[in-house]
Amino acid sequence: MWLKPEEILLKNAFKLWVTENDNEYFVLQRRRGYGEGGGGLTGLLVGTLDTVLDSTSKVAPFRILHHTPDSQVYWSIACGVTKEEIVQHWDWLQQNIMRTLSVFDSSEDITSFVQGKIRGLIAEEGKTSLVLEDDPEKFREAHLRFEKWFELPAEEKLVTYYSCSYWKGKVPCQGWLYLSTNFLCFYSYLLGSEVKLVLSWGEIWRLEKTSNVILTESIHVVAHGEDHYFSMLLHLNETFVIMEQLADYAIKRLFDKEAFEREPALSDPLQITKRGLEANAKSAQFRTFFRLPKEENLLEVHESFLWVPFSHFNTLGKICLSENYLCFASQDGSQCHVIIPMREVVNVEKPDSSSRALTVCVRGKKALRFSEVRDYKRLVNTIRSRCGISPSPQHSASSEAIRGECQSLINHFEDNPEDVTLMVGQKDSSKAVSTEALMTVFHPQDVENLDPKMLKEKMKEQSWNIHFTEYGRGTSMFFTRKTRDLIVRGVPEALRGELWMLFSGAVNDMATHPGYYTELVEQSLGTSTLATDEIERDLHRSLPEHPAFQSDTGISALRRVLTAYASRNPKIGYCQAMNILTSVLLLYAKEEEAFWLLVAVCERMLPDYFNRRIIGALVDQAVFEDLIRENLPQLVEHMTDLSFFSSVSLSWFLTLFISVLPIESAVNVVDCFFYDGIKAILQLGLAVLDYNMEALIRCHDDAEAVTILNKFFDSVTNKDSPLPPTVQQAPVGNNEKSSHVKVDISELIREAYEKYGQIRSEEVESSRKRNKLFVIQTLEDTTKQNVIRVVSQEVRFNTSQLDELYNLFKRQHFLSCYWTMKSPALLHHDPSLAYLEQYQLGFQQFSVLFSLLEPWAFCTYKSTLSLWVFRLIDENQDGLVNFKEFCSALDTLYSGSFTNKLKFLFKLHLPPEFDLPEDGVIRKSPERGRGKVDLQAYLKQWQNEILKKEETIKDLPRINQTQFIQFSKTLYNIFHGDPEEESLYRAVAHVTSLLLRMEEVGRRLQEPSSPPASTKPAHAATEESSAEDASTTPESSDTSSSHNSQDAGADFSDMEWSFSFEQVLASLLNEPVIVSFFDRPVDIDAKVGRAQVAQLKLKANK
Repeated sequence: MWLKPEEILLKNAFKLWVTENDNEYFVLQRRRGYGEGGGGLTGLLVGTLDTVLDSTSKVAPFRILHHTPDSQVYWSIACGVTKEEIVQHWDWLQQNIMRTLSVFDSSEDITSFVQGKIRGLIAEEGKTSLVLEDDPEKFREAHLRFEKWFELPAEEKLVTYYSCSYWKGKVPCQGWLYLSTNFLCFYSYLLGSEVKLVLSWGEIWRLEKTSNVILTESIHVVAHGEDHYFSMLLHLNETFVIMEQLADYAIKRLFDKEAFEREPALSDPLQITKRGLEANAKSAQFRTFFRLPKEENLLEVHESFLWVPFSHFNTLGKICLSENYLCFASQDGSQCHVIIPMREVVNVEKPDSSSRALTVCVRGKKALRFSEVRDYKRLVNTIRSRCGISPSPQHSASSEAIRGECQSLINHFEDNPEDVTLMVGQKDSSKAVSTEALMTVFHPQDVENLDPKMLKEKMKEQSWNIHFTEYGRGTSMFFTRKTRDLIVRGVPEALRGELWMLFSGAVNDMATHPGYYTELVEQSLGTSTLATDEIERDLHRSLPEHPAFQSDTGISALRRVLTAYASRNPKIGYCQAMNILTSVLLLYAKEEEAFWLLVAVCERMLPDYFNRRIIGALVDQAVFEDLIRENLPQLVEHMTDLSFFSSVSLSWFLTLFISVLPIESAVNVVDCFFYDGIKAILQLGLAVLDYNMEALIRCHDDAEAVTILNKFFDSVTNKDSPLPPTVQQAPVGNNEKSSHVKVDISELIREAYEKYGQIRSEEVESSRKRNKLFVIQTLEDTTKQNVIRVVSQEVRFNTSQLDELYNLFKRQHFLSCYWTMKSPALLHHDPSLAYLEQYQLGFQQFSVLFSLLEPWAFCTYKSTLSLWVFRLIDENQDGLVNFKEFCSALDTLYSGSFTNKLKFLFKLHLPPEFDLPEDGVIRKSPERGRGKVDLQAYLKQWQNEILKKEETIKDLPRINQTQFIQFSKTLYNIFHGDPEEESLYRAVAHVTSLLLRMEEVGRRLQEPSSPPASTKPAHAATEESSAEDASTTPESSDTSSSHNSQDAGADFSDMEWSFSFEQVLASLLNEPVIVSFFDRPVDIDAKVGRAQVAQLKLKANK
């Protein structure tokens, strides 16, 4: 590798380098301790220096220096891991540089020319691979060490590296931590003790920051049941964020592709960089905080002050700019933020250059004034370009009129800050929605009704109207602490749909996709899929007590929304609990609005909740358990096993308490959820447990605890609800339940915010990431245990061996996925399939793993024989092999009887029943929600498997001439390298000769006339010659046997001969040396151990 020229004053300091070659201008040196004559005390010291010090000259074992005869200064210009690499560089210098140097007169010119040439070579090499790195030169050096130490495949992308200490037991090892796309690696070499660690991100169970008495701050990693600690990191928080991003990236790409496909920025594993990961993390945090669409990315951040007219002062915060939104969030504790869609911006002005200010004019007579913006001119130009506003003086008169209107607005705003009418926005209208909210249809408000509940409802509406007057209304409304206070008190029925749309960000989705919902409805209605069948089944189970869903109006609207979403997102399709949530959304929002609210919930606010494995809900339950340990220690002391709360609270998270609370109370919870996200559900869950603390502590079993919580939920009421009794959901139960003390939902929510409002959304998101690793790995471990339980009933491997084999099988699946997004194994991995079908290998992956594990080393990688094995064990002929099929084949070869082993080899050479396509995969499992499953076909296949009788040796077809020759060659391959190789070869030749004679005799007995007498001696002579050749030249046995057998077949070209399996078996049983070979036990544990070491290296050496 060419290096940026670096001055070295002592070319052989401390005699650490040995000169291998030199000339007038260049010196090739070898590091002492490497290559010939290495070792000893000097070698140990050199190795330690190479690990601890961050210098290429002290890492690469070979280097080239440049010097001139009249100078004592040397320049390092190249280094290499191997001698071949450095010699290649040396030869290039000899051929391209040496002759040119003779034309220069001075040493300075020679050195300057060499340095320029080397820099040019480096620039040429780094045009494509290192352009995204902050320091390409240092990164090249680190990448060199990474490749040398860990011997990973060349495609593996190093992301970043850090100096740190790794705690192995109670002793820290100082070394280097390397973070790549697929692996966490550590290397240390101190005084002859080498420590090397390679962990796949997909194998990590926990990743967290910890501290204790010995380690003030460290990063804790759990993998394979072992704890790993990394400390003394200069930038620990930065390191942890990168590790967290890489682990999350691996989880999404390998286990949870439904979420991963929504992040195109991370789609190519070969293009992941530290800068890209940091940008992706910031963008994700930005989108979560402001509830923006997934397409938005954080582009610019500017510190500034925003004039807040309702408070009459400037608040400090940050302007965050994305492709289509201008957002501001305060940093002074006022909890004020505002979101301005670029489509709403009318103009941007720079009224005051001295204060570095700009004013953004928004539709609805709104103006926001930002001041003390460091780079305000560039920000103004960026906003103008994204809004399509021309800054040139030649634009139309209408634009001039808008500018004049904005300027007058700004002046009025500055002169009359108390005039709050400038902050009034306008409600957005949607022309695409044709239906009303179901609540307005089935329960229209009676304006003349003046009962206390309705009067209180009117007071709530008046409070919100005052809030709109002060803080604005619509997409550009200010969100403040007062907004949350109003949410906690309860949202009026008439404003609920509008505010849900605003707080969730669904209003922006709908505004940017006009007509989208109508198109989806037209496309999806009338289609028949698994999702539509499930939707039809659940339609009448959705709030059946509500009048809106006792009529065709509500049922039809629910059907259209759910079917449209299943068409939009076939990966999710339809899941239970979506019908309950959508029913409530339809009560308060128009049909199209309910659709976009469902999109916001499923794809942003509750990610991964609505799929087969409900990963998102399980993750949030784990977060909930952490919060219980932290906030309710008394409950933890009494109930050490918190898994009970996970099972009880699952419906709380999946339905936002709608399934356990009366509908008039549940909508208040949904109000808080749309404003604060999952944090509101976690707070309320803690408040529920806190409220019932004493009763839960007194209970003796889980059933009693469930009864206590159910009674509590039945007692929750909404005393301010204006809904009539026909709409309200009355508790169903006995007098004991009805006598339970009533709890008002508003009081319960207020208590939740007062006691647990200190929980920060950032902490919840961090806890989500930390627990997601554990949840995914727990599900994967459950899958493994279920697969092993099924497979163990049909093979003779013990549980420990099956565990190791499963890990190898799964790792081989992932090795085909690490460096590409288009491998058949990754494309067809579907967690919704049965356990056995989740991980399968195509032919290429199978060929590699089988060559490592089969007992006799007769199948090489991608050989024809490995293809035949693959075809044989692929029982359903889908071009993929599952773990059960793979283990059944190995079990036969390792533990089967002599007859079964021979039958397996015999069947390999029978003609295949199908051919593999080029990609190695025949079918792909239908996507959820898109393809309809043929249940009849599954039942028929299941019936056939039950009725299938065990195959006997008489059921096997006969093997013909060509197949028998190949069968003999396979036996030769199996016996190659065995201590009794010569005896085994002679035995095979003897069996071959015997079988051919038997076949000849059989044919003569069947034919009416015997062949000429001269045929038999000739044929016999041929076979004897074949036997003699096989016994005397075992090295060429394959060739000799093949040719002689073909010659024998040529003598009988007019009559094809074949053998039955019974004939082959009987002949081989007469050869004790062959029988003892196949009966000899093979150590499967040793094979597995070697395969674990060689699996990754085999991939690297391809």
